[in-house]
Amino acid sequence: MRVLLIGAGGREHALAAALNRDPQLEELHVAPGNPGIAAIALCHQINVDDNNAVIELAKKLLIDLIVVGPEKPLANGLADASRAAGIPCFGPSKAAAQLEASKDFAKQVMRDAGVPTAKFFTCTTKAEIEKALDTFGAPYVVKHDGLAAGKGVVVTDDREFALEHALQSSQVVIEEFLDGPEVSLFGISDGHNIVAMQPAQDFKRALDGDLGPNTGGMGAYSPLPWAPDQIIEETLTKVLNPTIREMEARGTPFIGLLYAGLALTNKGTKVIEFNARFGDPETEVLLPRLKTPLAQLLLKAATGNLKGETLDWSDDSAVTVVLASKGYPANPVVGEPIMGIAPVDGSQVFHAGTTLRDGILHSSGGRVLAVTGIGADLTEARNKAYRVISAITLLGSHYRSDIALNASVAEKGN
Repeated sequence: MRVLLIGAGGREHALAAALNRDPQLEELHVAPGNPGIAAIALCHQINVDDNNAVIELAKKLLIDLIVVGPEKPLANGLADASRAAGIPCFGPSKAAAQLEASKDFAKQVMRDAGVPTAKFFTCTTKAEIEKALDTFGAPYVVKHDGLAAGKGVVVTDDREFALEHALQSSQVVIEEFLDGPEVSLFGISDGHNIVAMQPAQDFKRALDGDLGPNTGGMGAYSPLPWAPDQIIEETLTKVLNPTIREMEARGTPFIGLLYAGLALTNKGTKVIEFNARFGDPETEVLLPRLKTPLAQLLLKAATGNLKGETLDWSDDSAVTVVLASKGYPANPVVGEPIMGIAPVDGSQVFHAGTTLRDGILHSSGGRVLAVTGIGADLTEARNKAYRVISAITLLGSHYRSDIALNASVAEKGN
């Protein structure tokens, strides 16, 4: 099997590593890739926002499956172009990708499918925004309707800040705050059937103790020893299956990875948001634990053959810690040399924002590396991740020291 993976971040590096473990894989090509991915796959420097360029490359390479990592190519209709060219694609159509590309669309789907979620208002004027803010009160949850590269959502007690953020977009969704721990749960769908993955938890705030600004994610871990026993089955029954059925009924079947961000509230599990692709950094803890051959699994999803599929998981735990550039997330400093990457047994270093210059690795983004430790329990996994990340030098860089700490302590207590 020849696979073309689209993307250049830590998520794509983790996908590439997992795809490479599939015995059916013959060739793995990645566009555009990064220095870490280039060590395990053939990278092609094309503009992945140009659907024609991607399809031409896929035809030239005799690709059997295109796997789309980031959200932007999905919103641009790359999956549609792939299927029109007769190439199976793991990724939703432009119409189905609106589950991520439009917060209002996702809310409408959840409403029609009976999926539990926060109460909300969709607003287009200042008067509507102010009324919605005052209806729900603090903490204020404001979401720009379209894609915003992880910067479209704010949760704040500051009404003026919430209003200012809302006015930056022509349409916003303002919703009630959902209290309780948050969980990420992915489902792999062929448009009619969906298979749930294991849950993970990520850490959005930049600083220890869940302080500081929101980020794209500073770390994650899996499994979740504290999560309810029935969380996978409950999410399948109440969230994933109803959403897939609703999308199919609308004539826009969802083929690809449906990411459900969940809040475990005192009134039950509710959906915070949907994404239409593998989440980052959750992918970096989930895929190292997945034993099911990934290329074959994604091809089954892309060709409508998931019925009866089950997933096989390692009993190991995984913890990912993200190394971020100085100034991230507001004003990341890039172009600094990176030294000291030396993975130990049971760890992997995924490149998220790196580039090679004169043979030396440099930072090229806000989130630079995602270091994953794997062990018999969360404590062992944490120790491996932090041993590796603490040896890496990048001027002004920072990382959280408390990823999975509370969960590992609780696990030991049990």
